[in-house]
Amino acid sequence: MLDLTVRTLAWILTLCTPRPRGRHRLGTPPPLRYIPTPPAPRLQRARRRAAYLATLGIDVGPTHIHGVRLPAATR
Repeated sequence: MLDLTVRTLAWILTLCTPRPRGRHRLGTPPPLRYIPTPPAPRLQRARRRAAYLATLGIDVGPTHIHGVRLPAATR
């Protein structure tokens, strides 16, 4: 009988006490932060190749800018 009384009082106390709300609540994980990832090896290789060719005076710049193909004279 004592166990039933204790459980009933504990249940009533949980109903009467306010529950924590918002970010201060215990047990919630911190918000995720953006961690930049390195470029893919293929993109990095292309950038390095373009930089090397630029030192030789060869322009291999982008053929498309914002989805528009550049004319050959400006490349």
